[in-house]
Amino acid sequence: MAKKQSQKDLTTEEKIKEAASKVFQKKGFSGTRTRDIAEEAGLNLALINYYFRSKQKLFEIIMAEKLSSFFMDFIPLLLSEDSSPEEKVRLVSENYINLLLENPDLPVFVMSAVHNNPKHFANIVKGAELIQDAPLVAQLKKINPNMKFEHFFMNLMALCIFPFIIRPAISLISKPIRKNFETLMQERIELIPMWMQQMVKQK
Repeated sequence: MAKKQSQKDLTTEEKIKEAASKVFQKKGFSGTRTRDIAEEAGLNLALINYYFRSKQKLFEIIMAEKLSSFFMDFIPLLLSEDSSPEEKVRLVSENYINLLLENPDLPVFVMSAVHNNPKHFANIVKGAELIQDAPLVAQLKKINPNMKFEHFFMNLMALCIFPFIIRPAISLISKPIRKNFETLMQERIELIPMWMQQMVKQK
């Protein structure tokens, strides 16, 4: 009986979070009412308050989960000592692009959350500063002593993420991009390591 109740509770929480994520992405935090989330989830308003107490608490939970999947899951790839820079870049590109193909609204949601509450973002991604001393940094320095890892990291993230941010607008302008977006993103998994390799080699 307790197990069935636990499964029921989990389903309800997931319904609320899924609905809240959709509404927050559409209306933003300030434009979202708890009632909007309840209507999207098809649940009673009291259940939202019972499980999450407030809109702010619900937003913080969703943002933490989104940021975790968006940033923290890929840090171990960069910290690995067992793979080459090219292999690391390919793994990061493959994981990010596949994640974003499954969750195309994730970049806009996360960027909005980061912009609205940068301190909360910094608390969630504590440990990310380890990237600055990752083996990858030393590997890149061996190839090009003048390489600034800051540029490398920002360019890698931009190559993976920016197409998803610009997708709604660029799809209206370019029919081939709109029609072949997923194929183009899969091609980038192979292309990004080559582009980044050329960047590193530039003296």
